[in-house]
Amino acid sequence: MKEIYQKTLSKPLSFNGIGLHSGLNSKIRILPGTDTCGIVFKRVDLEKNNLIEANFNNVTSTTLSTTLQNKQGVKVSTVEHLLAALYIVGIDSAIIEIDSEEVPIMDGSAKIFLDTLKKTNLKQLNSKIKYLKILDKVELKEGEREIKITPKDSFEVDFELKFNNKIIGNQRNLVNFSEDNLKDIEESRTFCLYDDIQKIKKMGLAKGGTLENAIVVDQDKVINKDGLRNDKEFVNHKILDLAGDFLLSGFKILGKVYCYQGGHQLSNLFLQRLIKSKDKYKILNFDEDKSQKKQSENTHYNLAAIA
Repeated sequence: MKEIYQKTLSKPLSFNGIGLHSGLNSKIRILPGTDTCGIVFKRVDLEKNNLIEANFNNVTSTTLSTTLQNKQGVKVSTVEHLLAALYIVGIDSAIIEIDSEEVPIMDGSAKIFLDTLKKTNLKQLNSKIKYLKILDKVELKEGEREIKITPKDSFEVDFELKFNNKIIGNQRNLVNFSEDNLKDIEESRTFCLYDDIQKIKKMGLAKGGTLENAIVVDQDKVINKDGLRNDKEFVNHKILDLAGDFLLSGFKILGKVYCYQGGHQLSNLFLQRLIKSKDKYKILNFDEDKSQKKQSENTHYNLAAIA
């Protein structure tokens, strides 16, 4: 049976670490949310205009991470691993205070977030979860890249990754987020090729990248001394990223996703297409007579009480 009511944390949780791309130290504090706030970031280093709703319409950059920005230009970046962790444990509402513009990368996966989140009791809210149930296929192709979703009564991801590298190679994995053990997904880290590092740094990114928070592949070997955490770590990390990016839909999506050579940009473009394809899905919130009237392109939250 599907969960009916939204959930939030029973108490605040704190994390701190370095930002992967900014190289800046940052602290986050995840506070219990309300019935109406959804997932919201709050830049506590700023006095005003500091709320950023976690929604796909607020995505302004997808270069090697997902960046959110409010209408006043205030940003928070590299949100995807934390959002994936919230999705996995079933948190629908939370206020995430952050004292910098980038979420700490931790170990490059969602593991550290989840190790703490899973030990914390959740609190049921009065608001009902809004499910987006896929009725018919929606797809998007960008060159060789492809992403599509088809009907299913749970959230499932089939991801295919191809790299011209002996270590990464061709990887594919199918994961059902309701039924499968997600340990390999949760602990799979971000990665890059050694040959790309200087190019990435010239873009002003990866200032905080180390072998402690990313896998680095050099030709036919993994530089990290402890190697890989699982035999599909590269594609598993892509699945983790997708889960975090899909949380930005504002709904719990029920459908099977197939993605080939995808990333943050493709996921965001797809969510835009999906939400506009109103004849391809229906919104379920266990109040059918009202849900049909409330179908909309977005889930708007009341942020006034948070400010």
